Amino acid sequence: MTSESRSAAGDDAWLEGFHRGDREILSRCYQDYVRTVAWAVRPLVGGIDQETVVHDVFCRLFANAQARRSFSGGNLGAWLITIARRQAIDHRRRIAREQLTDPGDLGDVATPAIVEERDADTELRVLVARFRERFLPAKWEPVFQVRFLEQLPQRDAARRLGIPRTTLVYQELRIRALLRQFMLEQDP
Repeated sequence: MTSESRSAAGDDAWLEGFHRGDREILSRCYQDYVRTVAWAVRPLVGGIDQETVVHDVFCRLFANAQARRSFSGGNLGAWLITIARRQAIDHRRRIAREQLTDPGDLGDVATPAIVEERDADTELRVLVARFRERFLPAKWEPVFQVRFLEQLPQRDAARRLGIPRTTLVYQELRIRALLRQFMLEQDP
C-alpha cells in the first residue's frame, strides 16, 4: 500500500467512498493489493485456480456493497487476506465436491451458481453484462460462460466446447487480462 493510500485508509472520507463503491478508490485497492491477495491464497490454491480466487475476491468487492461495509477501518490488507483465504478454502471444497461427484449422476444438469443476496446478485449481473458488452469478444463468450460463470473444470469445459485444453487455457488467460482491464477502468 502506498503512503498516500495508507494515510487515506484512516480517513473517514476514504472509508465512506470505499463503502459507497467509489470506482477510483476500488481501482486503487485492486492495484495496491492484488499481489498481496495472490500471495495469501498461493499456499491454498495454485495456478489458474489462484487467479480465479483472486478475481472472485475483487469481483465481489466491486459488486457487493454489503461486503465492502463489513470493513470498518484498520488494516485493509489484513482484511482482504482474510477474505481471500476464506474464498480459497471455499474454492478447494467446491473442487473436491466436484471430483467426488460422478458426472454420470448429473446428466444434463448445469452446475448451480452460488446463490448470494439479491442485491449483490443483481449488482454482479450488471457488472457481468457490462463486461460482456464492452470488453468480451464474441469468439470468447463460450469460454467465459463455461469457465467463469458455470465454473466448470478446464478438462470438462474443453470437452463441452470441443476445443483443445491448451486453446481453452489461452482464451481463459486473455479473458482474465480483459477482466483486469475492466476492473481498472476509471469511468463507471
